[in-house]
Amino acid sequence: MGKVIVDLSVSLDGFAAGPNDGPDNPLGDGGTRIFEWWSAGERTLGGSDLFRPPETSRAVVEEMFECGAIITGRRTFDIAQGWDGHQPVGAPFFLLTHDPPSQFVGPGTEGTVVTDGIDKALELAQEVAGSRAVAVGSANVAQQYLRAGLLDEINLDLVPVILGGGVRLFDHLDGAQYALTCTRVVESIGVTHLQFRVER
Repeated sequence: MGKVIVDLSVSLDGFAAGPNDGPDNPLGDGGTRIFEWWSAGERTLGGSDLFRPPETSRAVVEEMFECGAIITGRRTFDIAQGWDGHQPVGAPFFLLTHDPPSQFVGPGTEGTVVTDGIDKALELAQEVAGSRAVAVGSANVAQQYLRAGLLDEINLDLVPVILGGGVRLFDHLDGAQYALTCTRVVESIGVTHLQFRVER
């Protein structure tokens, strides 16, 4: 089976979205700044004009697109309006929720609802992903997998901006401490890509 990873863009002060995020303000106040690097290049990636990373980021982004499945949470799903049932990375996604939505999951989409917790979601995602990585695509869900000792790797796309508030990536960890080993640093335009192995 592949690794379980989280790969998110964050501000220098550790926020994955700015304050006051929601369906009408998806990335929160000022949060669009942590994603500007995604369109700082010239060549598109993944068949979408949304993805034009700088050349120095291209190999890192191509690796993201190679994941075999994505696990996400209901809040992220709602803010993204369910990606119309097709996650932009192009992988099947598994939605962790106790309150299944009425659209954008199920037959005709790439989304599957999981109401039985993080272990079941991971089991289903790994069945689909095979030897490829399973990506955890929201801050709250990443925290759950980290607390459970199930997260193998943390990839941060660190953007030189301080948001001062919002959705913190490493929150609700109940005072636990985690040892990490840095395995990659890639400096690019408007972003530094950092990769860490979670030590157990």
